[in-house]
Amino acid sequence: MQNARPSDTAAAHERLYRNLRAQVMHGELAPGQALTLRGLGKQFGVSMTPAREAVRRLVAEGALTLSSSGRVATPELSPDRIEELAAIRALLEPELAARALPRAHFALIDRLATINATNAEAVARQDSVAYVRSNLEFHRTLYLRAQAPAMLAMLETVWLQLGPTMRALYARLRRNEPPQHHRMILAALRAGDEPALRLAVRTDVTQGLRHLAS
Repeated sequence: MQNARPSDTAAAHERLYRNLRAQVMHGELAPGQALTLRGLGKQFGVSMTPAREAVRRLVAEGALTLSSSGRVATPELSPDRIEELAAIRALLEPELAARALPRAHFALIDRLATINATNAEAVARQDSVAYVRSNLEFHRTLYLRAQAPAMLAMLETVWLQLGPTMRALYARLRRNEPPQHHRMILAALRAGDEPALRLAVRTDVTQGLRHLAS
């Protein structure tokens, strides 16, 4: 049997990394869920080497944890850690939204409204993964217009750490309607009202997390 070419190994590693990163961020994995290199390799059809490299990168980003015994798992956050990450979101996300505001044209607002409708459908179906995914898509679509890639990259590491916990939060709250603050965000964007936008974003990103930390 021929050895895999370096380019094939790199491609397999990148595919696994991106897929697993998305699964963690969108809450497809439960808090504290253990993962093995062998299991990941079987799930994604890759060898141990790309699985090991993908896990190494995700541990460095905070998407996974690695214990002293070598156990790999998704983050299981303490209330203090949730509060800390909520505070980081409350600092970064209103600033990103404010920076995006001058470039928030009608096409963007329409796109955000469409994503919010998808979010509402996920709530109606009680689909926690689709809810977390569409919620993050709503925020990320807006923040991309901020043209602040370093700030957005920092925020995505926070989202990664929170992904499994956000799914648990959704299950606990048993929401039957979409977040009202998304509508407030859309209204502030249409009005060009930066103070209202900052307040709506800050409230949206912290309200649920602080409920979970309490």
